[in-house]
Amino acid sequence: MKKIFYLLLLLVITSAGAYSQKVAVKSNLLYDATATINLGVEIGLAQKWSLDVSGNYNGWKLGDDMRLKHWLVQPEVRYWLCEKFNGHFFGLHGHYADYNVGGIDFLSDNMKNHRYQGKLYGGGISYGYQWLMSSHWSMEAEIGVGYAHLDQTKYPCADCGTGTAKDRDYFGVTKLALSIIYVIK
Repeated sequence: MKKIFYLLLLLVITSAGAYSQKVAVKSNLLYDATATINLGVEIGLAQKWSLDVSGNYNGWKLGDDMRLKHWLVQPEVRYWLCEKFNGHFFGLHGHYADYNVGGIDFLSDNMKNHRYQGKLYGGGISYGYQWLMSSHWSMEAEIGVGYAHLDQTKYPCADCGTGTAKDRDYFGVTKLALSIIYVIK
């Protein structure tokens, strides 16, 4: 098993070196709007392939009862239709998060009156487009759909009560991004 792992690692390293490797760092402006600290790193693997890994963290209470606390990691393998870091791409992503959310008035009465705490994991497919703005700066829009399993506890209000555990399966939007990107060549 170790030999297969090392052989695959060697293949990835040599295929990545055969093309001009690029690395990009990015920030999702939609997460920024929710006071969520986020950073993504994307590495070119081959002429039309890249690996994007993003992480997000929001560790504070927003107001008296509103919570949007979470941390999330979302790795994604991307296939670029033209060349990496330019134009259309399709992706296959996974996600894992720990969360504590509730008391959010503007989403729904359920989110306003309850709090949810737990973990989620799953994956999906995505489509996106990246616009070159200069030799180092780009913008990117992306939407992904897929599955998430939520292993959570529901509480009767944002700050009180005894929770009831309930698993839930979700199918729908699993990734949404409008990112500013700096490309390191």
